[in-house]
Amino acid sequence: MPGVREAAVVGFTLAVTGGVGYVIWTFVSSGVKAKKAKPKQEPEKIEKDTRNETAQKVPERANQTPTVVVTEVKPTGKQVLVLGLEGAGKTSLLHCFASGSLEQDVTPTQGFNAVSINREDLQIEFLEIGGTENLQPYWKRYMCKAMVLVFVVDSSDAAQFPLAKKHLHELLETDLYLPLVVLANKQDNQGACSITTLHEALSLEEVGDQRKLFLIGTHVRKGDTEVNSAVQDARDLIIQMVQDGR
Repeated sequence: MPGVREAAVVGFTLAVTGGVGYVIWTFVSSGVKAKKAKPKQEPEKIEKDTRNETAQKVPERANQTPTVVVTEVKPTGKQVLVLGLEGAGKTSLLHCFASGSLEQDVTPTQGFNAVSINREDLQIEFLEIGGTENLQPYWKRYMCKAMVLVFVVDSSDAAQFPLAKKHLHELLETDLYLPLVVLANKQDNQGACSITTLHEALSLEEVGDQRKLFLIGTHVRKGDTEVNSAVQDARDLIIQMVQDGR
């Protein structure tokens, strides 16, 4: 697949549908090609943004339905948009992207959650928008600002696949060229479907032949002191895609 020249795939299958190649990764793959040793350099800087508490309830009067006010955020660098239905595991994955582990519980995002990663002269902002119904209208507003769309799906909840497919295809209709990374999350859960099954359930062969598309199986576990290779591969691939698209 053209585009991400620095990314290689180990242990992947390549499916060709309608003349378009899709790279399908398994969660046991390690997908970054070894590079020549470089002079020692400063490690990348990761900053957790404090804007994850942006949805607040306005004090309500007696017998009045509470109102949720959402404060939108402005991107501070190259933006990766992270979307998915409620409970897909977006916040946990971002926590692993930032810290390399999931040693404590994370609170589901009720508004916007941003994690900035600085690598050399490049600042990449992973912006997550919550998956609840009241936040879904904000998804399309940020599509035009994104360099990559990351869509997270709970691969163990097949009942949600049709709704996830509906939202994903509606988003992609707004930009026929935006690179897409679908994360088939929770692969370690009992009953989790294979990434091939999810590829079919989301009808990814229909999303157009003009965009880069990656489908990667991932999982995170509370208490793991090190991020697993699948999450690391996904994070490195996304960063490489942003770097190549500058």
